[in-house]
Amino acid sequence: MGFLDKAKDLLAKNADKVDTVINKAGDIVDQKTQGKYASTVDKVQDAARKAVQDNTGPGGQVPPTQQSGQVPPGSEPPS
Repeated sequence: MGFLDKAKDLLAKNADKVDTVINKAGDIVDQKTQGKYASTVDKVQDAARKAVQDNTGPGGQVPPTQQSGQVPPGSEPPS
């Protein structure tokens, strides 16, 4: 099992904790920047939540049609 597989497994098992961390990180950034970038922080939080959901699938598991570490179908690979 590679590093990405282990990371995704931990992510799937702790998705609720990851969501809490995403919220707390956004709150810290908002506090440090005095809310100046609140809308951007919200967008980044939403993107992070979507990434968690996309990588764990419904129920916190990697989708059966996707191997762990594989780019989901219909998604463009990062450039």
